[in-house]
Amino acid sequence: MRLIVWLLLLAAAAVVAALTFGRNDGLVSIFWGGWRADLSLNLFLLGLLAAGAVILLAMQALMALWQLPRRAAEWRALQRERAAQAALREALSDEVDVESLLLTDDGLSFRRAGVPADVVARLRRGQWAIQGQIDLHGHTREEAREALAAFVRQSHQQGRRCLRVVHGKGHGSPGKRPVLKAKVQRWLAQCAEVVAFTQASGHEGGAGALIVLLDRR
Repeated sequence: MRLIVWLLLLAAAAVVAALTFGRNDGLVSIFWGGWRADLSLNLFLLGLLAAGAVILLAMQALMALWQLPRRAAEWRALQRERAAQAALREALSDEVDVESLLLTDDGLSFRRAGVPADVVARLRRGQWAIQGQIDLHGHTREEAREALAAFVRQSHQQGRRCLRVVHGKGHGSPGKRPVLKAKVQRWLAQCAEVVAFTQASGHEGGAGALIVLLDRR
């Protein structure tokens, strides 16, 4: 786009030159030391446009070379992010059986081995203030898995301890059954940053959400 604009400007300059030199029998005289060349106006304008185009292309090539290290760094960062997302997808499996890790109470709670039993009760009572939330409504399974993993990882890096994960109650799903609820529980149980979670209280989302406690950084 910039090249087109510059070429248009050069064309306009050529028109101005044509109007200026047209009074000199259509010739343009070029002097260099004791050397003189008379060029036809058309040839001069064509050379002017060609020279301008070459200069612009050369400038663009130099700019591309100047920006090459930055673009290479951005590409490497993108590749690392894609690799991290792929690793997260592989790490958070739908097939892992975590039923033994889920406490068999009405709260559908979970706590990591070694975590005191009262942590879940205190989490349910709201002892930790919620510092972040993600709503997975409208996400496909893969989208939800990637979004949840990234949200947990970023929240942990930012020093957050308590999160709310809204997975929905399934009212809009076929059969009115929650599609993501069990999967979210399995994914969270596989996140190393998660030490416990419990079903949210009624005013926090009830059966459609989980309150999650992360480990300290």
